[in-house]
Amino acid sequence: MKIEKTKNGSQLVVSVSGRIDTVTAPEFEETVTALMPGVTEIIFDLKKLDYISSAGLRVLLSIQKKMNKQGSMKLVDLTETVMEILEITGFTEILTIE
Repeated sequence: MKIEKTKNGSQLVVSVSGRIDTVTAPEFEETVTALMPGVTEIIFDLKKLDYISSAGLRVLLSIQKKMNKQGSMKLVDLTETVMEILEITGFTEILTIE
């Protein structure tokens, strides 16, 4: 997994490539959570994300709950595989996807 972060004022864009799974989810959560103070919008660019496991979905849900208190979060440019995982798990009803 590779994480690229761009902070522009109160907006944070996080581009993730590779896989978010049981092994990488803790690093993903730690990295994003550390950048959240003062952020009112998080955009996850997932065009290079190959796979997300239930551990990764849990992290997204946790970040969504935190962002509901301080702003907004959305997922953009999802691969077909990742979109299918979100659809099957019902996360398309919970998360904002563009």
